Amino acid sequence: MTRLPGGLDTQLQRESGVTHFEYWVLTLLSEEPGHRLQMSELAHKANASLSRLSHVVSKMERMGWAQRSATTGRRGVQAVLTEDGYSKVVEASPGYVDAVRRLVFDGLDAGQTAQLAELSDILAVQVTETLINIEENAGSADKQTKSADKQTKS
Repeated sequence: MTRLPGGLDTQLQRESGVTHFEYWVLTLLSEEPGHRLQMSELAHKANASLSRLSHVVSKMERMGWAQRSATTGRRGVQAVLTEDGYSKVVEASPGYVDAVRRLVFDGLDAGQTAQLAELSDILAVQVTETLINIEENAGSADKQTKSADKQTKS
């Protein structure tokens, strides 16, 4: 599993000049209405820190693939996919899909593909629920620490 992202990254960089993460961000934006999304929401969907995403969007701005836009009436900034960015993701997609097929699905029969889909769904739920619990517990611990600090100062 740790070799798959590297294999996809190599293919995308060689054929399209984008990293796997850049491709993922371009794809996420391409699927949104108006090809735009609040940076914080994009970071969440991309499973990245806002700092990492900001760095990648800055690079994409330099390449002409994205731009930032202030959100009217709301705090924050949106990332907006440009026409060149949309063209880039369309250009990169066939090679990406081919690489996924070669790296993953060519070695599986129909039954194994169904098993992989089922196991992936189970794993996704497990990871999501565990991470939510970790975040909730960390939030509770932070509140308890702050409460204890206030009591100590009193």
